[in-house]
Amino acid sequence: MSNFHSLRPSRRIVRYAAVVVGAAALTAVATAAATRPKPEAVAPPPAFPTVTLSSNVIESAAAYATYMEKAGAMRGDFKSGSDVAQSLRFGDGYDPQLLLRGEIAYGAVAALQDPAFIAGVRIYAADPASRRQMTEAILRDPAYVVALKGSDSAAGLVMAALMAQGQKLVDTGGAVKQSAYDIQHQAWSKETVTNREQRLIDAKATSAASLMSTSEDVSRLQQAAIGAAPMAITGSPTPPPYTPVVVRGMAVAALAILGQGGDENVEMMAPLFSEPSSAACLNMAKLNLYQCLAVSKPHYEDVFCLGQHVLMDTGQCVTLAAGAVPPVVAPMAVSSTETSYVAKPKPTKKRRHKT
Repeated sequence: MSNFHSLRPSRRIVRYAAVVVGAAALTAVATAAATRPKPEAVAPPPAFPTVTLSSNVIESAAAYATYMEKAGAMRGDFKSGSDVAQSLRFGDGYDPQLLLRGEIAYGAVAALQDPAFIAGVRIYAADPASRRQMTEAILRDPAYVVALKGSDSAAGLVMAALMAQGQKLVDTGGAVKQSAYDIQHQAWSKETVTNREQRLIDAKATSAASLMSTSEDVSRLQQAAIGAAPMAITGSPTPPPYTPVVVRGMAVAALAILGQGGDENVEMMAPLFSEPSSAACLNMAKLNLYQCLAVSKPHYEDVFCLGQHVLMDTGQCVTLAAGAVPPVVAPMAVSSTETSYVAKPKPTKKRRHKT
């Protein structure tokens, strides 16, 4: 019995052995953890570029919006020849190319109000390579944006915004044109415009003037372009085809979503702001105005020129650019003075019948 007890290990030895084994186990775990390959860090998804639209483009859009708003607010309640002359100077005070540039720029801001279009463009915006390819494709052919997801809803917004502005000008012009007849009972309206030749020269010089914008319009459109203060416009999704002006507006918006619409890319985007058909329409409105002023004599005829050619013709150009059906143009009214607005038809000779 005594020999048996002498062979049992003491409690201290058992505890020491447990500590040694535990330490060895921990060392083995630590060694295994150190030699195990570390998992690769997961890179965060690439960030979308910030929507960026050049201040120059914003200012063009604001100048266009300012002109359309003020011209659309004209009234035909003229009290004197100076009232008519002042309205003519303002209404005529735009360069057709600059108005067209502003129209397309405004369309771009309108397209940026559509979340579906922004999401559709951003499919290609995260990856630098696809972003570069998309940018090149749009610059090569602006109609490329028509194939993007959300283009139908963006086009609907652009068309609705431009159509409302253009139609407002047409309606205002119709009211002003009517006033040319209504004010003829006032003696001043029948007086001949003084210095008519100089007035025509001044009108042509005024047409080369740059459009001016208000700081409120610039700030409002800046906020709208980045989504901070959305514009109050609504429009239904519209399938293609679209007019070149609508397409170019969406193309500029797409570049802004891709982060390629900033001040550093103004020259790159310049071709998107020209469109021959709309430019020709606006130029023709100006030529018709000059022809009208060249033959008009009393003040009420100047009112007619203002209503028809400054307001109605310009408004029709904008609605056509938005996608309106070309209107049937009625013959121009004949002046009651010595000279008519249009050439009079030659009288036909009656043939005598032989008996």
